[in-house]
Amino acid sequence: MSAAEIDPRLKDFRNIVYLVWRHLGFDPTPIQYEIADWLQSDNQRIFISGYRGVGKSILTSAYVLHQLLWDPALNIVVVSASKPRADNWATFTLQLIKEMEIFRHLEPTDDQRNAKVSFDVGPAPASHQPSVYSVGITGQLTGMRSSLLVADDCESLNNSMTVLMRERLLHRIGEFEALMKPGGRQVILGTPQSHESIYNELKEKGFKSRYWPARYPSKGDIQHYQGCLSPQITEALAEDPELVGKPTDPKRFTDLDLSDRLASYGRQSFALQYQLNTTLSDSDRWPLKLTDIIVHDLDQEVLPERCLWAADPDLVIKDLPCIGYTGDRYYRPFRIEGEHLEPESTILAFDPSGRGADESAVCVASTLNGQIFIRDVTGYSGGYDDKTLRRIARLAKKWKVNELLIESNFGDGAVTELLKPILREIYPCAISETRSSSQKELRIIDNLEPIMSSHRLIVDRRVIENDYNSVQHSDRGERAVQYSLAYQLSRITRAKGSLSHDDRLDALALACAHFKELLAKDAATAIQTRKDEIRDIEIEKFIAAADGRSVGIGNNWMSQNALTRNA
Repeated sequence: MSAAEIDPRLKDFRNIVYLVWRHLGFDPTPIQYEIADWLQSDNQRIFISGYRGVGKSILTSAYVLHQLLWDPALNIVVVSASKPRADNWATFTLQLIKEMEIFRHLEPTDDQRNAKVSFDVGPAPASHQPSVYSVGITGQLTGMRSSLLVADDCESLNNSMTVLMRERLLHRIGEFEALMKPGGRQVILGTPQSHESIYNELKEKGFKSRYWPARYPSKGDIQHYQGCLSPQITEALAEDPELVGKPTDPKRFTDLDLSDRLASYGRQSFALQYQLNTTLSDSDRWPLKLTDIIVHDLDQEVLPERCLWAADPDLVIKDLPCIGYTGDRYYRPFRIEGEHLEPESTILAFDPSGRGADESAVCVASTLNGQIFIRDVTGYSGGYDDKTLRRIARLAKKWKVNELLIESNFGDGAVTELLKPILREIYPCAISETRSSSQKELRIIDNLEPIMSSHRLIVDRRVIENDYNSVQHSDRGERAVQYSLAYQLSRITRAKGSLSHDDRLDALALACAHFKELLAKDAATAIQTRKDEIRDIEIEKFIAAADGRSVGIGNNWMSQNALTRNA
């Protein structure tokens, strides 16, 4: 089929969108039509920021086919967040070619490339470059040349967790320029996954942006889109200010649908992925900073008497991924003072959950000299079944905990009764319950902020490593990062429902709250007291030896411990 034989009405991409959507059994919405119109604009570099589920990937496939329909000689590169997503995109696009009559002549011939990673279209002339090359953002781009480059959701939760990841991702997008033929076009479609989204940097690279949020934004929020809010949404708000908060695309998502997603994602993730609002990156909104933590390799049996913190660049742990914002770093101790002693107390805090998406989380923490040492943080799926309870009992045995503390809000004490016989069998120890009635976010922040800001929270390096690895090897997909302790800690705010998952963080706060009264103890004073006791014992031993008497240590625990350590 030649260009002369194609219905001229198909020159307007919106008509292609209509045909593709009808083929799939849907009708395009007004928002999807507006995005399609922006896609076919004359701008050489455009960025489309659409809410999650607006149909960006289908629009991408339809747009690529529309371009090839009118110019089969084009070389198009399509970049996705990962290779599986790139493969899925290519499979879907080839399926449209085979199933829809208007595209059937584009099907690759027997002597043309026909694979997921690259394929030709039937009328394409011979070329070193395939008609379409589909690749993940970290895949092989070197050597490719492109008339049109379309990047579809290159930023994901998994590839933008850390500052370093975001820098690498932005560098890869910068490499797109080297692929372009003279007069080539770049189109980036995406939904921000981080409050420091790489998409915020596109304006400086010459991209013209447009935003389509899921709800009509308030007057105060409109400024966050920097004059790039959808004209359709802007005009509707000007005509009817009462639309604020209502769905912009009710045929796609009703108000009830969006309310369900708000409850599921949490306010922060909803603001990002549905309202496309990344302005919450104001550091004052995040009261808990990963930077305030001291990360140290802790011994199984003994702990340092005093760990000192300093924000020295030389103390940054560079080989430990930090799931935080720009400026967040993990620091090793500036100095270790005193000896290594057995902890004063060790507890296991357990925050049980049901069998839903939440985890049953545990935190093992010890205290010494007014410091809190985090030995283990783990999350279990499967609620509080026998397997999970036995794991917890074995964890209590491993760390020789003095007490097991359970959040009793869930199950009204039933979990405690289930755990008691298992503890008697595996590791008998004290077990107690705690109940909270205040807003969870406020309670967590109020318990952790003073401890962290005074640098009294020391976390075993293995806890951070295991927490990060649990995200990397999770089967939860892109939302796996939301189960990470570091993610939860760095992104909690005082707003109710700010996190969609907070189980590991809640267990950490539960453990720290238990030790709150012991934090009045000063580590330097405790070290000096112990040294004074050792000196007094040595003097008593000397005098006793001179008089020919035996040494009487007495029944004071501290004296016995001091003498033992001195020996």
